[in-house]
Parts: sequence; C-alpha cells; structure tokens
Amino acid sequence: MTHVHKPIKPAHDWHAIYSARLSITDLLVLIWVVFGVQIAWFGFDSGDLAVRSSDLAVSYTSVSVILILSWMAVLSIYGTRTDRVLGTGFDEYKLIVGASVRLFGLLAIVAFLFHIDVARGYILLAFPLGIVVLVFSRWMWRQWLVAQRARGQYTSRVILVGTQESSARIAGELTTRLGAGYLVVGACVTAGPADSYLPDSTVPVLGGIDDVHTALDSLGADTVIITSSDAISPQRMRELSWSLEPGRHHLIMVPRLIDVSGPRIHTRPVAGLPLIHVETPRYEGRTLFTKRAVDIIASTLLIVCLSPVLAGIALAVKLSGSGKVLFYQERVGINGRHFHMIKFRSMVADAEARLADLQDTKRTAGNSVMFKMPDDPRVTRIGRFLRRFSLDELPQLFNVLRGSMSLVGPRPPLRSEVDEYAHHVHRRFLVKPGITGLWQVSGRSNLSWDDTVRLDLYYVENWSLVGDLVILWRTAKAVLARDGAF
Repeated sequence: MTHVHKPIKPAHDWHAIYSARLSITDLLVLIWVVFGVQIAWFGFDSGDLAVRSSDLAVSYTSVSVILILSWMAVLSIYGTRTDRVLGTGFDEYKLIVGASVRLFGLLAIVAFLFHIDVARGYILLAFPLGIVVLVFSRWMWRQWLVAQRARGQYTSRVILVGTQESSARIAGELTTRLGAGYLVVGACVTAGPADSYLPDSTVPVLGGIDDVHTALDSLGADTVIITSSDAISPQRMRELSWSLEPGRHHLIMVPRLIDVSGPRIHTRPVAGLPLIHVETPRYEGRTLFTKRAVDIIASTLLIVCLSPVLAGIALAVKLSGSGKVLFYQERVGINGRHFHMIKFRSMVADAEARLADLQDTKRTAGNSVMFKMPDDPRVTRIGRFLRRFSLDELPQLFNVLRGSMSLVGPRPPLRSEVDEYAHHVHRRFLVKPGITGLWQVSGRSNLSWDDTVRLDLYYVENWSLVGDLVILWRTAKAVLARDGAF
C-alpha cells in the first residue's frame, strides 16, 4: 500500500453504553409494573405471603423486590442485551418473552413444591403486563437506535474482504440498510488495484488480505466481513480468524445462499467443519391450518368492525357515478388457480378498454412486468383518495374469508403478467396471494420487477406466523406513509 491512513482512535464501546441504558430502562419498567400491580391488587396495605411448610410470613413488598431482581437476572442470563441481538428487533423480543416465560414457570414450580400461597391475580397481572411493557420499551429504544444508525452512529465499523465484485455487492446492500448497524468503511480485495474505490461505490480499497489489520487499526473498525472466500485458502482464513483481537474484533462470513431467514438455518459442527443446514420450506399440515385459522378469524373480525367504513365507501363510490361499486378482476392464485379478486371501483367504467392506449408507458412507469402509472388518467377523484390509503383493497377481506386469498402473501398477478414470468417466479404460487405482503411494505409500486420478485419469493421461502404479524404491523405504517401508492 502506498497511501498511509491516519490512525483513527477507536470510539467508545457503544454496545456497553447501549446495554447499560437498556438495563436501567428494564429495571425502571419492572419496578413500575410489579409494584404497580401490587398496589392495584392489594392496595397500599399489602398482606403477607405465607409459607406453610415453615410458618414463615413474607410481605408482598419483599416478594416484589425478589421478583424484580429475579426478572433482571433472567433477562441477563438469556442474553437479551448481548451484542448479538442488540437492535435486531424480533430476536431481541423473542428472547425477552422466552426468558420471562421460563422465569414464571420456575416460580410456579417453586410455589408448588414449597406450598407457597401467593395470590394468583398478582402473578397473572404482573407476568403479561411486564412482558408487554418490556417489549414496548425495547421497541422504543430500537427506533432511537435506528435513527442514530442513519447518522452513522452506534454501528459496527466494517472492513470487507473478498473480490471487488462481491465486496461491492455487499457494500451496496449494507449501505441501503444502515438500520442493520453495519457501516462499511473500507475493503481489502483479493484481486484488483489498491488505493481506489469499489465499483459504483465510495468505499475505499485499502489493499489486499494482508492489509486487513492495518485497515482495522487505521479506520477504527471492529468487524471483518468475508464477502467471498473463493480466493482465500482455508488455512489463510483460519489464520485471519486467529489474528483478530478477542472481544474487540468480530468475523462474519457471507454465504452464497441468500434470502434465507434465520429459523431455517442451523449450524452443526462436525469434525471441525461448521456445516450449515438449510431446511426446505414446507406448506402442509399444521402450517397451513394455522395460517388458514388466522385468516378466517381475522377477516371475520375486520369485516364486522369495518362494516360502517365499507358501507360509507360503497356509498361514496356509488354517488361518484363511476359505475358499479365493486370491481371484479381475474387474478392467478395458489397453484396457478384463477379467481376473481374484489375491489372498490377506483377507475372509470371503461378502464380496461383504455388500457391498450397506455401500454406504451409500461416500460417507463412501474416496472417491466406490472403496469403502474403514478398519474393514471383512468383513476377517478374518489379513486385517488381510496388508493392513497389502500381503502379500495378492503373488499378483499371477503376473498380471504372465502379462501382464495390470505391476509399476507405475494401480490396476486394478472394472467397477462404470468405469461411474462421466468420459470423460477412461479414459486410465488406455492402459497395464497395476500392483501398485503413484503412487496407492499417495502416500497410498493416504486420497486423494480426484480426487487418485487425477490421479496415475494423470500416470503414464500421463509413464511412464519410471527413474520405475518410483523408485515401486518408494517402495512399500517406503509398505508399512513402513502409511499408508492398509486
């Protein structure tokens, strides 16, 4: 390397600072919840807890203190504040719920074995309320952390190691997802010129693999990401991992298999080899039953609760004089079966006939397969309002109730769009199409066709009930933001 980088003093360990703040917040939350439940249940004059086997009496205030300290200890033991899960969202919340359930299971066993007579209402209120408030507190901290990471703070400073092509690809992905907490500050490539930049990037190339430690020290980086191991021998990879400073430097490897979620990946060490097991997706039995049960219950409740809104929209569309209130369009669903999707009419009556005159704009608006126009002249004035807030989609709840659609799934395509599909895109039909999905909450009509396909296939390959709940939550935020809705 010909260029000498001025050493950057490592920043304070943000993990420790952030973890300490979480600990304080967790403690305050538990004090507020546990003592609040105690006062609400017993009043300010709490009774005693009788231990029958030894005729001991312990005040509920002491029990609350023990419960808070035990809860804090369990949260720490199960790693709810470790570097691995800080700011990751679902994994962090899952650990909090799991640790809390184990704690109260243990308390129930202890109470049974030692015949401790504790008020059930006190426990049954403190347990769920504590979990909810803890998760909400962590969610608030996550919003703050994402905002800090957008400004380049509270992130892991990353050096990429691999080919220029793979390093540029990973740098691009991480740059567009600063909320993940990885800030790329440099790259050491296995081939190519030094002291330049990665293709289509502002990330500097700092040399080859032998310059990794110089790059780490000069840029104050703490994480090395191997983007491609083709040009790195196993022995050299092992030496690199050994040379990293324990507790300060982290090594991450990017596998070639992408768009696979965590629950499907399991690592099993065999004879010193870290074998990665990837489970194939299954769409049968309990999985289908659970998804269908949720669809039936949720769609029924939503139809009942939103019936005044549905009636009001129907009246507004009728008075607009744009034709029939409901619009039926043939779409392609699960296993390629056709069905009629229901929407509130948002276009003029002859919209389908006028489509041919607008086809020339297809390659310049929306994406290369789906026809979308930001200012489609066929949309009525009431239709623009309905589309802005996705209210025209509400009648699809009846499609969900009948079983042709699901609340969450890939976008239901037109037959004309399916005719242009590449072979692999047909995997979208392994599950039912949805009213909402990853496409809708990730940019909607602003996305390219390749991104639309990638998101839909990711959903198909990695479906989970919790994932559906997260998408439904993000849908509410996307609808209010109105980005990409036209």
